[in-house]
Amino acid sequence: MYDYLKAMKADIIDYIKHDAELDRDDLIYNRDQLEEKLNDDLWINDSITGNASGSYTFNSYTAKEYVTENEDLCREALQEFCTDADTIAEKFLNGEWEWFDVTIRCYLLGQAISAALDEIAEEIEAEEEEENDIDFDVYVVHTMNENGNSATSEIIA
Repeated sequence: MYDYLKAMKADIIDYIKHDAELDRDDLIYNRDQLEEKLNDDLWINDSITGNASGSYTFNSYTAKEYVTENEDLCREALQEFCTDADTIAEKFLNGEWEWFDVTIRCYLLGQAISAALDEIAEEIEAEEEEENDIDFDVYVVHTMNENGNSATSEIIA
């Protein structure tokens, strides 16, 4: 079964890492503003929602497959956007599966953005912890003193 949220989260992470003009501080300290900005930008981004052109998949068969595997999610999205029965019936009878697919993606956008930012924040925290970990190497040095006895010293570097 097609997982809209998982696919959208991956698309959003890719967008943030490769296309968005953001810095680390935006991701950490300006979360609310960042979510709002991403929502505005991605609402009409074909690589995330398909809402600019009216299609994410650019393939009616694929869109139909995604939608029919997620009928409950489609129903939720249509109810959330207060889509009237006449519009739904018209789109269904005309086989406008890409319209349903885009509707679902727009419905999940905020949730997918939040999940993507959570994952990126976790990655940043892990990187910072790794950078802050101090590795010490201990070297044991064996030397001979003047009496011919062995002396051991540890050097921490």
